[in-house]
Amino acid sequence: MTTDKARLVARELSERMLAGKSDGANETVAVAMSGGVDSSVTAALMSNCGYKVIGMTMRVWSAPAEDQENCCVRRTEIAVEAARQVAGELGIPHYVVDLQDEFREIVVNEFCKEYLRARTPNPCVICNSRIKFGVLMRHARQLGADWLATGHYARVKYDSGSGRYLLLKGVDARRDQSYVLYRLTQAQLSRAIFPLGYYEKREVRALAKDLGLSVADRSESREICFIPDDDYRRFLRRYACALADADEAACSGGRCSRKGNIVTIDGDVLGTHQGIENYTVGQRKGLGIASARRKYVVGIDPETCSVVVGDEADLYSSELVASNCNWISIEKPWDCMKASAKIRYSFQPVDVTVFTNPDDETRVRIVFDEPVRAVTPGQAVVLYDGDVVLGGGTIEKAIRVAGAEKSLKGAAQTASKHHP
Repeated sequence: MTTDKARLVARELSERMLAGKSDGANETVAVAMSGGVDSSVTAALMSNCGYKVIGMTMRVWSAPAEDQENCCVRRTEIAVEAARQVAGELGIPHYVVDLQDEFREIVVNEFCKEYLRARTPNPCVICNSRIKFGVLMRHARQLGADWLATGHYARVKYDSGSGRYLLLKGVDARRDQSYVLYRLTQAQLSRAIFPLGYYEKREVRALAKDLGLSVADRSESREICFIPDDDYRRFLRRYACALADADEAACSGGRCSRKGNIVTIDGDVLGTHQGIENYTVGQRKGLGIASARRKYVVGIDPETCSVVVGDEADLYSSELVASNCNWISIEKPWDCMKASAKIRYSFQPVDVTVFTNPDDETRVRIVFDEPVRAVTPGQAVVLYDGDVVLGGGTIEKAIRVAGAEKSLKGAAQTASKHHP
């Protein structure tokens, strides 16, 4: 497998090791193996680059007791066995690490709480920063590994001028996963390896076949790993309701499946709903209301348990406010800087101006050059300078273009007073 790109990966790693005051001798690389094509080829690349490689598979989720027939259990065992088989084919040791407790507390519980707060989370962002490059990395170090490699389509480079590690987009724009890695720290980036960032997906498939890997033709999953049937509403009904009842304070007063009103931005009641967790900004289908004009969810108010709907034009925002920002390839943002931004994973970057808060560098105001549709609280906004990830944060609120003088919260509160 001495392709030009394989040699490029090896050279990049050598340069990074030298930057980290390591000559690369006897370095051990742990590979997070999910049993899929991407992580399997990653392990093969690392082995062919001459490193000592160990495979590690995370066991992160099994269905609740009342749902043991859920295919999540079967899929987990299939993935573990597939990863173990590939490790055997490559001649590397393989370990299964049980992280179910940490995953439930850090990822799943927070996922549910965010929906109960009327927000739409991205669990992969938290998993990558706190589980893969947090808990799993610590286990890898205990096994003697110096690096953790994953099958993400992204790149890391060391910038000698700034002395910082830079996170870059993968060369395959359709597969780029830098968005879900923006919360990694400099310490985590310094030990992260993403060899597939230099490849296109079709090349990875071809490599898997050339190597004769047993997973070469395995289909890939695009669902959230703990919701394999992709029905998050069903999952929330089964899991989040119990969480809300047990930890109401942590859920900011949110209660699962509490009925409420569906109202317009003018405060008119169009109908009722069975729980705010069933809705997200931009949603059109399944609203259960009758209207002469097509309506979309434009806001959700957990305090009044109201879902606010409006016209297509009401979905567009001129700016947003983000908090909990992490600056990764730069030490801190400038007072006013130009960048491009993604407001969700499957979104083409748009030009923006970023205004920082002088008293809090983790909070910014982002103004779009052109209005953007369906800015969603709870999602991540990630900022780029070309291919370089500057940083990102969590969307707190959107400032809308159409009907900007109308308060969505005010509409919901007005409706709740007249229609309790």
